[in-house]
Amino acid sequence: MEIILLERIEKLGTIGDVVTVKDGYARNYLLPNKKALRANEANRKVFEANRSKIEADNAARRADAEGHAGNVEGKSVVLIRASSNSGQLYGSVSVRDIVDALNADGANVSKSMIVLERPIKTIGVFDVKVALHPEVSVNVKVNVARSPDEADQQAKGVDVIAAMFEDDAAEAAAAATEFEAGNGEEPEAEAPARAAEATDEA
Repeated sequence: MEIILLERIEKLGTIGDVVTVKDGYARNYLLPNKKALRANEANRKVFEANRSKIEADNAARRADAEGHAGNVEGKSVVLIRASSNSGQLYGSVSVRDIVDALNADGANVSKSMIVLERPIKTIGVFDVKVALHPEVSVNVKVNVARSPDEADQQAKGVDVIAAMFEDDAAEAAAAATEFEAGNGEEPEAEAPARAAEATDEA
């Protein structure tokens, strides 16, 4: 379907561009959200007649978003979640979780602004894009951890999962070394002493 864009759409174009998109994308998203018009003769005339107002409204919204950006950019929120020993979450972090955490910190954002390229299903620190306007985006950090202490470590750059595996490996190596030293048997120095004790008791 050919459409006329009413705002900038990433990877498509900017205001006034006539582009071709899949019918479902136009019908289900662009047209109902007033981000585009069908590219027919009547709509072209309507668009041209209102172009200056559409561009002025967009500029005003962009200016508001740029002012808002300073209140959101660089924010870091902590989400405490249960996970397996390998760091896999029981479930995943949703857009709503991120919005609630950001708004609790005074960000004033909505679900439609969060651009989550893939679901967050492990603990760690993730960069998440917030699109305040089609032409204004900022980044925030989402720190997903099992405890506040772990979140603090991750904020300092510690990979807690890798550190946990290193600790487990070190413990296993120590246990193996201890076993090899004794070879699973009594040390030779103790064997005659035990034999002597057994003779005395007899």
